Formats: sequence, C-alpha cells, structure tokens
Amino acid sequence: MRTVFGFVVLAALCVAGAWWVAGLPGTVSANIAGTTIETSTPVALTLATVLFLVLYVLLRTIAALVRIPRVARHRRHMGNRKRGDAAVTRTLVALAANDVSLARREAERSRRLLGETPLTLLMTAQAERQAGREDAAADVYKKLAARGDGKLLGLRGLLRQAMAQEDWAAASALAKQAEASHPGAAWLRTERRHLALRTGQYAEALRLSPPLGKGAKTHDRGMRAALGVAAADAETDPAAALKLAQQAWEAEPSLAPAAVAYATRLLKAGKERQATDTLRRAWALLPHPDVAEAYLAPALGATARYRRAPGLISANAAHPASALLLAQTALEADLVADAKRHVRTAQQAGLADKRLYALLADIAHAEGDASAEQDALRRGAQAAPEPHWQCEACGTQHSGWQAVCSACGTPGQVRWATKPRKSGQVLRLPPAAVVEGFV
Repeated sequence: MRTVFGFVVLAALCVAGAWWVAGLPGTVSANIAGTTIETSTPVALTLATVLFLVLYVLLRTIAALVRIPRVARHRRHMGNRKRGDAAVTRTLVALAANDVSLARREAERSRRLLGETPLTLLMTAQAERQAGREDAAADVYKKLAARGDGKLLGLRGLLRQAMAQEDWAAASALAKQAEASHPGAAWLRTERRHLALRTGQYAEALRLSPPLGKGAKTHDRGMRAALGVAAADAETDPAAALKLAQQAWEAEPSLAPAAVAYATRLLKAGKERQATDTLRRAWALLPHPDVAEAYLAPALGATARYRRAPGLISANAAHPASALLLAQTALEADLVADAKRHVRTAQQAGLADKRLYALLADIAHAEGDASAEQDALRRGAQAAPEPHWQCEACGTQHSGWQAVCSACGTPGQVRWATKPRKSGQVLRLPPAAVVEGFV
C-alpha cells in the first residue's frame, strides 16, 4: 500500500514538474557558427536534460571499461586468497597429522597463491623439518630472517636447528642476533639458559633462570642451588665464588654440596664461625657424609674428630645418621666401646641398611671376633642399600652429586636418596619437550 502511494505521489510530482516546465514563458536562442537556433524554454530544458543524461551514461561506460583490468585483478587476487587460505588450513592439518608429503605440497601451494609471507614461509620450513630436510628448512628460515617482519621467526628456527645439531658456536651467534632483534623475549631467555647449560656456562644459566619468589617449588630451588654450586666451582674470583655459593645455599640449605661449597669458601674468607653454623644447619635439615667431612676437616687426628662430631649433630641428635657418625668417628679413634654404644643407638633410631652392618663388621674385626664379623657381612649383603645420589627426573643413580644429570640433562634433580625405591615404583620422568610448533 505504501509503495503504491509513493508511486502515485512521485507520478504526481513528475506531472506537476512537467506542467510547470511546459508553462514557462520565453524562448532560448543560440548562435553557433553563423547559425541561429531558437526554441521555447520548455524544449530547451528538455534537450539540456537529455544531453546531460547521454553524457552521464557515456562517462560511466568509459569509466567501467577503464576499471575492467583492475576489477579482474582484484577478483583473481581474491580467488587466490581464498584458495591460499584453504591451502594454509590443509597444511596445518597435514602437519598435525604428520602427513609429510601432503604438508609440503600444500605449503608450496600456499606460497604460490599467497606469496612468500611469514606464515607461508614458516609452514614451509616446518614441513621441511618434519620431512627430515633440515638443509631445505634452514634455507627457508634464512629467507625469514632476512625479512623485517619475519626476522625473529627465522632466527628462532635457525637457533633451534643449531641446538639440535649441537652446533654451540652457531647457536650462540644466533642467540645474540635474536636478542638484538627482540630484547627480553621470554622464549629466547629460556633457549639461552638451555644453551648455557649445554656449554657449561653455569653462571650465565643461573643469571637467566627465573628468580625465586615466595612459595617457590622444590624443583626451582634445587635448580638454582645446583647452578649456583657449579658456577661457584667454575669461578676464579674468590669473592664472586663466595657470592655464588651463598646464593646456592640460600636457595636450598639442605643440599649438601651447596652447604659444603658455601662453608668451604667462608673458611677461606676467615669466617670460621659462619662456616660451622652453615654446616650445622645443613646437618639439621638433611644429614650427609660430605657435610660431616667438611665439619670434621679442621680437627687434627681421629680423637679430635670424635670430640668435634657432637658439635655438628647437636641440632639433629635423634637422627640415625648422627649416631652413625659418632660410631664411625669413635671406631676411627679406637674407642670400640663407644662405637658399639653409638651403633646400638643408631639401631634403636631405625638404622638398618648396609652402613650399619658394615660398621658392625668393622667393630667385630677390631675386637677379633671373626664369627660376628662374618655374620654382620652376611646380614649386610641382604640389607637395604645405603643412601645414594639419584636423579629424581630419570631415576639414574650416580656415584657423586652432579649439577646436571648426565643421563637426562635435567639440572638440579640429583638428590640424596635416603630411602630405597620400592619395587615397581614408577619413576617421575622429566617433562616432555614442548612441541615446537612451527619453529
């Protein structure tokens, strides 16, 4: 109804306009090259309107003809864009499915349709890596690194390749370039820390490790402590070594190597009281033979060592290891009766591993009791193993402490295992490597 009403109104306006034009008085004349043209005003307006419409249509037609190539290029570009986006999607799916041939084919198609953009180059490089074509992937990463908008992506890919190939010199150079290109990148900090660990630059690895905050996890504390000890051992400046050892001990006071490293350097600095306090605190937290040896080292002679031992164990006298230490030092001083007394105390405190029976055998040997010695050795062969260094990440046992497990490469996970691992117990494996994505 509204449409009909509008049409009627429009028609009425047109008729009114035509009627008004037809009623205009006067004439219009034009002299063109000696020819005079004269007509009425309504006719002149009508001719002018028709001429305007003809010129308008002609100009629009010319403009449309001029735009034809540009429109064709735009349509072709949009078609390529649509097909290229589809190729990108198929490439991602193929990479996720590890369909190497399809991934390479679709990545090449996306490059042809969309051009060499950072995305298409990145997917091509990943497809080449999954196909085992590291050289081809490196060439693509170099193209990325040469671009202003893809430099960091290219450097990251080249850095990962260099580290996988253990080309540490190239990895170090690439890490510096990446740092200059994008300072403070979190992933780069992690990669540089891994690189420092692999090349034995423990002070650098410690500097790049995240700081310990309140409620820091045991794993993080152990890692910083381990790196601190290793860095202190490699440091030639005594003051710097002392500072690194202090950081290690403060990160995890119960770690025997950290306590020993700190106490040793305190002694060299003339701070004997602080050194002994450090060792006493470590023993109170987790008794360890290395802590005992470091504490007893200043004592000259077996008797002096036995007399000095109570000063270490006073804060943790009820621990079986404390009684064991007293028994061992007493036997070294030929105080067999005292050794037997301390051994009984250790037994009553729950000590029943190989250390106990080895000491009983030594006591029996000192007393000349061959039968008791053989009985202790026989029982010791069947006893629980003595504490040892073991990596909590992979379960590997080590003869000595290591800052970085030589078996799995995990830092700060070699711990003093005081309890034997139960049969069938599943070891906590190191975290799986994060999927690298496209770089």
